[in-house]
Amino acid sequence: MIRNHLKIAWRSLLADRKFSLINIVGLAIGLSISLLLFLFVIHERSFNQMYANKDHIYRMLLHTQGDHGEEIWCNAPAALAPALSQDIPGITSSVRMLKHDFGDRAFVNVNLNNKQLIEPLLYWCDDTFFTIFDSEFIQGEPQKALTRPNTVVLTETTARRYFGDRDPMGQMITVDYNIELEVTGIIKDLPDNSTIDANVIASFKTLNYYRNPSWGNASFETYCLVSDTFIPETAEKEIQQMLDRYVKKEEQWYHFSLQPLEKVHLYSVGYTNLYSSRKGSIREVRIFSFLALLILLIACINYMNLATARSQKRIKDVGISKTLGASTRSLISRFYTETALITGIAIILGVLLAFAAVPLFNSITEKQLDINLVFSLKFITAILVVWILTSFIAGSYPALYLSRVSPKEVMSTSARQGNMAGMVRKGLVVLQFSASVVLIIGVTVIYQQIQFILQKDLGYDPENVVAISAAVAVKNNSTEALLDEFRKAPSVLQVSMVQGFPGMEVSSRSLYVSENDPHGISLQSNRADHTVTEVLGLRLLAGRPLPRFKQERDTTVDVILNKKAVDYLGYTPEEAIGKRVHAGLGNNSYIRGVVNDFNFSSLHSPIGAYSFHNGSMEPKRRLLVRFNSDNLPATLRDFETRFKKIVPDSAFDYTFLDKNTEQLYAAEKRTARVGLVFSVLAIFVACLGLFGLAAFTAEQRNKEIGIRKVLGASVFRITRLLSKDFLKLVCLALIIAFPLAYWLMDKWLREFAYRIEISWVTFLITGISALLIALITISFQSVKAAMLNPVKTLKAE
Repeated sequence: MIRNHLKIAWRSLLADRKFSLINIVGLAIGLSISLLLFLFVIHERSFNQMYANKDHIYRMLLHTQGDHGEEIWCNAPAALAPALSQDIPGITSSVRMLKHDFGDRAFVNVNLNNKQLIEPLLYWCDDTFFTIFDSEFIQGEPQKALTRPNTVVLTETTARRYFGDRDPMGQMITVDYNIELEVTGIIKDLPDNSTIDANVIASFKTLNYYRNPSWGNASFETYCLVSDTFIPETAEKEIQQMLDRYVKKEEQWYHFSLQPLEKVHLYSVGYTNLYSSRKGSIREVRIFSFLALLILLIACINYMNLATARSQKRIKDVGISKTLGASTRSLISRFYTETALITGIAIILGVLLAFAAVPLFNSITEKQLDINLVFSLKFITAILVVWILTSFIAGSYPALYLSRVSPKEVMSTSARQGNMAGMVRKGLVVLQFSASVVLIIGVTVIYQQIQFILQKDLGYDPENVVAISAAVAVKNNSTEALLDEFRKAPSVLQVSMVQGFPGMEVSSRSLYVSENDPHGISLQSNRADHTVTEVLGLRLLAGRPLPRFKQERDTTVDVILNKKAVDYLGYTPEEAIGKRVHAGLGNNSYIRGVVNDFNFSSLHSPIGAYSFHNGSMEPKRRLLVRFNSDNLPATLRDFETRFKKIVPDSAFDYTFLDKNTEQLYAAEKRTARVGLVFSVLAIFVACLGLFGLAAFTAEQRNKEIGIRKVLGASVFRITRLLSKDFLKLVCLALIIAFPLAYWLMDKWLREFAYRIEISWVTFLITGISALLIALITISFQSVKAAMLNPVKTLKAE
């Protein structure tokens, strides 16, 4: 029976080539888009699944009170990990991970060949790292690789980059020109879907933090391995009791919670102090899943539209089949077989399109999706599920409605007119264009919000400012020489040595009104010199910049606060000058100046408290250079020459402040790009269905058009007659889509502290665009039908 159904389905496809082609192409495009988006979702949900202990690994999260409620940090104090292993039942092992210099790049010198490199992914880890995160060792032993100080494990690609074809085992590398490390292991490159993104894993025992662990400095990502009987809720209570034993209540500015490894990648949005460069978002996964299903639905609607339009041709066929004894069940099977054949062909074409489009999709999403995922069991299963669902949804009307038509109804007027089919068809057109309009408005609002962010006055000027890593100059005591050399450059307007810059993590402290203040707010503190306000273009509201010179024995710490911090202290900018600062900057720290508020982090969050100071607690490892030049490549070459003149043994590593600011919104930009490309394709698929439907309608009304032309109707009037019914449906779709799109995008915008207001102009332009697209699509067939010779259309009568 199935074989017979397949023959009938194939003959039906060949008999109606135009509509079959529209069906297959529309489904193929929709399916290929959906498959690509599902591929992205599968990749994001596959993070950290490669580790054997994945179900028994937890990350420690630190909770503290910030300016606008609770903040969650991904880092913890250095003393936490050893205490967990020792004091908490069920925790069998723990590991601390510190990204080099608190997230900064490392300068690596390969002793063998004197090769100088910049390493962005160097981590200092406990020797328990490979116990918790099992990795495939090519050389060395996982149990011994990091047990000694001054040892290091390299990934396979990194070892090749450092040593070429030479055997790296036992060789020495020097980090930041003063820490020598022996290579004791080579591992396979960590997969792209691992949160751990290290190229170099060095022994934590090398650092002073290992010998003197503190409960104060929370800069260490901490993971723990637990037993089968471990209960997270019970453990969190035991951890708090442990904290009470080690830290006085008045000094506990935080508490801890446990995060399962499976949630680390997708459920860490909004958390601070993340080290991994691979950051996902469950919201983005849900948006892309919704987009995939929406586009798949639009493609299915195309098929259903054309199937219902063709129902008048098929209804007599059904009646004859039933008269000859065909059962309802047999007809249902026949229609589903036909749908399955069409969707099967579309699936094959869609998979080929998806396979070919993976590199382009990678460039749009800035991900590295593996093409081999197309052949994975999950993806093949997803294809089969999509095929079954598409066949069921797209074939539901012809299978369930037409198969129940009785032979008596075949000759009735209502059956021939297809009232039920017409109603379904209209409903599907409305649904299809409603979905398309929601997509267009959504992408437009996302794009407007991103443009608003990028063009918003941040309170400082990041344009034409470059941050150059000067860690080696600090170690060589040559920072003054470096500053003097850059001041001589003709394009340089001003220079400054700083700990960090806006958009970069600096030191987190707490600011208190007084010593008795039980609350306090979070304060970002940045050690800098006297020119920092000028280089960053900050507006001084009161007081003076930091002093140019400071005596060696001078214990006074000069502080510049932003207005947010001064407001918390209860002063006006003028009143704040000379007041003492209670923020862990020393007993002799005083306010020297107040600057206007500026956005030093993402616009997702309101402006917090910020300070610049000239204390000696942290090193100034960045050289900020404000320049004015029309020839950027030549300027950078000049900067590198001057830098190498003072620090010849250091690599020239730089970052533009405006580019760094843009990176804060990488996820939103990616969503906008993907949404834009796939929304355009979704509109194309919707128009493809509308085109087919208009063609079929014109074909059905050929004789009516012929009679009207004989009676004197013009091409314009006939085109208007054929188009107006479709345009009414598009207008109805707009009425449904507008409030739904507003609700969805208003909900999305609430995640930003600074946001646009959704303008009625967006809806007006979208509505006009949708109507024009629909009109152009319909008019092509309408004009073609209106220009037919009436003799040809009426000769059969």
